[in-house]
Formats: sequence, C-alpha cells, structure tokens
Amino acid sequence: MTSIIIYSVLSLGAIGTLEAVILYFVSQKFKVEENPQTGRIQEVLPGANCGGCGYPGCGGFAEACARADSLEGLNCPVGGRETMNRVAAILGTEAGTSVAKTAVVRCNGTCEARPRLNVYDGTKNCAIVAALYGGETGCSYGCFGYGDCVRSCQFGAIRINPLTQIAEVDEEKCTSCGACVKACPKRLIELRRKGPKSRRIYVSCVNRDRGGIARKACASACTGCTACQKKCEFDAITVSNNLAYIDDTKCRLCRKCAPACPTRAIHELNFPPRKEKEETIHT
Repeated sequence: MTSIIIYSVLSLGAIGTLEAVILYFVSQKFKVEENPQTGRIQEVLPGANCGGCGYPGCGGFAEACARADSLEGLNCPVGGRETMNRVAAILGTEAGTSVAKTAVVRCNGTCEARPRLNVYDGTKNCAIVAALYGGETGCSYGCFGYGDCVRSCQFGAIRINPLTQIAEVDEEKCTSCGACVKACPKRLIELRRKGPKSRRIYVSCVNRDRGGIARKACASACTGCTACQKKCEFDAITVSNNLAYIDDTKCRLCRKCAPACPTRAIHELNFPPRKEKEETIHT
C-alpha cells in the first residue's frame, strides 16, 4: 500500500515537472517583447482610458504609438496637442496633425416645438426607452433627455437642459472622446470640427420623415426642402432621406444657409450677431 502511494506521488510530481518545462518553453517561444518606450509613453498620457483615440485604453494607445513609424493619424483627444508633443519627444519624432473637434447634439426639439403626447413612467434610461418605443413625443428621432450621455461623460461636459429637456455640450470641457456619441441610442450626438474661434454650423435634426410628417411632429424639424442646399456655394450641404447634412470639411462658414431654413433647423454657434437686415430674411 505504501509503495502505491509513493509511486502515485512520484508520478504526479514527474507529470507536474514535465508540464512546467513544456509551459516554460512555450512561453519563451511565443512571448511578446514589450517596447520599453510603451511604458514611458503611458506615463505622459492622461489615464482617462476613454477609448476616444480608437484604442482600448491608454495602454493600447501607448503601444500603438511605440510601434508606429509615424504619429500621423494618432491622437489623444483628452490630452490634446500638448500630450502628443510629449509622446513625440519620447519617440524622437514629430506629432501628427490633428483637427480639434467637439460634440454637438443634433436635436432642436424643445418642449414648445415638440409637445408631449404621452407620459413615460418607467426607468429613466435612454437605451431602455429606445428599445420599448419612440418616446413621449410625436418625433421618434428626438432626444429623450434621460441622460445616458451625461452618465457616460467622465469630464462633466454634457448636461440635460431643464427647460428644453435636451442634452447640451459644454465645449470648454468636451475632450471629443466620443463616449457620449456611443451612449446615445438615437445617434443624435456627433463629433464635429470645432472650427476657427469655435464657430461651426450644423443641422440640428436627424428626422428622416417626409417634410409634412416631420414638421407635424416637431416645429423645428428639417423638412428636406433643399433651400439651404441651393444657397451653399461650396457643395457642403447634401439632402438625403428628407434630411439636410452639412459637411464640416467643406463648409466655409459663410452662413448663407441658416437664414434660408424655414424651420431654423440650422444652428450657428459662436458667431457675432447678425445684422438686422439678415435677420429679416426668415420673416
């Protein structure tokens, strides 16, 4: 009996030793040598792990920078230009060019423009409500106002306006990480070029219903009338599926499109006030 026990112990010990040797050689064969610069790069990153760079956290971004031949196309939206200059200094190269962006909420359906037709009395979560029905108003494309985007933002850059019940972005705090874009089930939030002096123009609507139906659901909806498109001299505006869209890479901020919109669905941010003559174009 004793010999059987001893034999069993020796056999298990031999098997364990053999497996350990095999695992060691396999690990040596397939191990990945970490670039020593990866750790140094990660130290200068903000550590937000927001994924706005397109990689799984700051570690993934640091590794991508260390492997890359050039930093062109690589950008940390949270750290911005200053952080990328530090990364470039570690690698002995130059930071790539990047365009400053900020989030915009493409909904102008205030309580006055988009009256409620029913009252939702469930969990205040946009994703849950979107899976159940179109919302409390006649526009199934509009902002629910339940704050999924607010909860997703690590930087306190977005809030729900208590008067309009629509999400609003604080561009001074926005890092263009894109977390709110992913959080919105209606796809209302978009990252757009910040523009010179933070000036930008965009269509604040995503309603794709036909003009009459869209206007009935929301007085501020884009009706796809093409009036703005006809005014644009730079081919920056396209109208598809009853909805106008302004390409911020083509837009020259001439502002001719906004007065032409009969529903004021086109928003102009951070521009000086229009002259009285320009304002009368709407009337």
